[in-house]
Amino acid sequence: MKKIKNIILDYGDVIFMIDFLKMEAAFSDLGIKNVRDYYGHRAQTKLFDEFEQGQISSEDFREGIRNISGIFSLTDDQIDSAWNAMLLGIPEGNHDLLLTLKNKYRLFLLSNNNEIHYNWIMKYLKSKYGLDNNASFFEKDYYSHLMGMRKPNANIFEYVLSEHGLKPDETVFIDDSPQHLKTAQGLGIQTYLLTKPDTLQALLDREGFLEK
Repeated sequence: MKKIKNIILDYGDVIFMIDFLKMEAAFSDLGIKNVRDYYGHRAQTKLFDEFEQGQISSEDFREGIRNISGIFSLTDDQIDSAWNAMLLGIPEGNHDLLLTLKNKYRLFLLSNNNEIHYNWIMKYLKSKYGLDNNASFFEKDYYSHLMGMRKPNANIFEYVLSEHGLKPDETVFIDDSPQHLKTAQGLGIQTYLLTKPDTLQALLDREGFLEK
């Protein structure tokens, strides 16, 4: 294997912690009891795919939630609050870890995201850390809804590799979703699955990435 020069990181549950159960509970409190039929860690319906690829607006997404739930009285704020309930925040030390990695590797972020979550996260970064965005931690940070493509589709990986001249066999991708890793592996990228209670710090220490 060639020496690793590039690291691509997922955001949710790699850098920024999320909890799907909190989102499910919040929607359940609004009367939507079957959230997993539409959205989950491993698969989701067209509404969520389109939202993560920027193909529909936040207004379209909220209307879609009303339609699939059959609860047309739901307000925008109720939907946004329930949808954002999964967003927990960044564990202490993760930002410092990113800066350390950036000094050792070409570092990239590749996140499946959407307008509502993205806006919440940007406000969180500003209020808690005084940051306008994540740009200072990466050579480039990519978000699916701004790119018009999403993981696990191969085109999003191919775009990042091509845009920055990255060789797959010199690149590592770390994500918490096996289906995303499978696509990256098919392109020749080395991958690592990160699942709780494991942490990014522990994985990087274990695999020797911080020894460079």
